[in-house]
Amino acid sequence: MDLQVFMTVVCGALIAVGIAGVVVPVLPGSVLIIVSLLVWALTVTSTEGWVVFAIGTTLASAGLASGLVLTGRTLKQRSIPGRSVTIGVLAGIAGMFVIPVVGLFVGFAVGLFASEYVRQREPRAALTSSLHALKATGLGILAELALACLAGTVWVIGVWVYFATA
Repeated sequence: MDLQVFMTVVCGALIAVGIAGVVVPVLPGSVLIIVSLLVWALTVTSTEGWVVFAIGTTLASAGLASGLVLTGRTLKQRSIPGRSVTIGVLAGIAGMFVIPVVGLFVGFAVGLFASEYVRQREPRAALTSSLHALKATGLGILAELALACLAGTVWVIGVWVYFATA
């Protein structure tokens, strides 16, 4: 098999893992997409490869930044400490092993609420701040996911153009 075809398949698989990693925080997300785009551009060594790398990297970087900004700004406005989100993520990772399929999301929500309850000592206030943190995190993930999918789409178009003209 030709090296370019092999590396295109490998990079496509890594981009798919990167897109999944935006939703599942255990896997690398946008960073893996950027690295895969770079590897593909280095492999094909053509104008198409570098154009795809430039556009895809811009989109994936914007997604990563927007996810962090949207989540961070809302958490700061609501005075929710990053520690609560970190505890939620750790509980979500543990939940993946305890409850198949939905454990990540259930664990994150339960861990976030527990952390907020310990911090505030009031169930209603903890629930309110947890819901705001869940919404902020969800919006950040959606923004990053949309831009990661666009970066993947740019790569698919680039692959099609590259192999159609080669």
